[in-house]
Amino acid sequence: MNGILYFSSTGNSLYLAKEVQRQLGGKIIYIPKYQGDGSEFERLIVVTPIYSYGMPAHVYELLPRLDKTKEITVIQNYGGMVGGADYLLYKYAKNNGLNIKSIYTIKMPENYTLTFTVPKFYSNGILKKSKGNIDKIIDKIKTGNYVLPKNKKTKEAKYLKNKSNWHLIGERFNVTDACTKCQKCVAVCPTGNILFEDGKITFGNKCVACLGCYHRCPSKAIKYLNKNKKYRYVNPNIDENEIGKDL
Repeated sequence: MNGILYFSSTGNSLYLAKEVQRQLGGKIIYIPKYQGDGSEFERLIVVTPIYSYGMPAHVYELLPRLDKTKEITVIQNYGGMVGGADYLLYKYAKNNGLNIKSIYTIKMPENYTLTFTVPKFYSNGILKKSKGNIDKIIDKIKTGNYVLPKNKKTKEAKYLKNKSNWHLIGERFNVTDACTKCQKCVAVCPTGNILFEDGKITFGNKCVACLGCYHRCPSKAIKYLNKNKKYRYVNPNIDENEIGKDL
């Protein structure tokens, strides 16, 4: 059975993981809650967004502990540009002795929108194309048409610097009077960085820049640097309640 390991905060990676499951079969596993090494599966397929020209913190921490005897395929999705993130992941995986068979990249709607707004027609166009693009990737997996990134420049130094500063994002969040104290942000945070204390939502210093809380707050009450932006994004092709679950 395939082990489909995914990280998702707004549903893009979950959507791709569900397409993989539908066409190839397997069990979908949410990476932040997974403590294993993948040895229980015949093959591993990691579905992950690209963050700051690299990997989300949970994927960065997962790869070194995966079973080195298992064939691993990676599907990376990005909103802006790949920026060498595919080769950075490949190099990191090989340095950790992993059996990486293939890395594919696919463009999905941008969700890192703290300081700008993506036109809705643009996101809709990317979503429309994504179905055909993920089908092409899955066909390549089915036929063994493996693709590995060529040796190229990465932005590793920038990625590691950004990664070390992600905690600052959480410290720059606050909530407005629109907050209903539903505590959904507490529930969706993959690091336990958000707490409900003394009747108030508080943010700590363990943010990993996934922005799940920001985009999925039902009342859009979470603000970044006190900017009152209304745009939020959740992939419309999935049930939001499934984000963060094994399926």
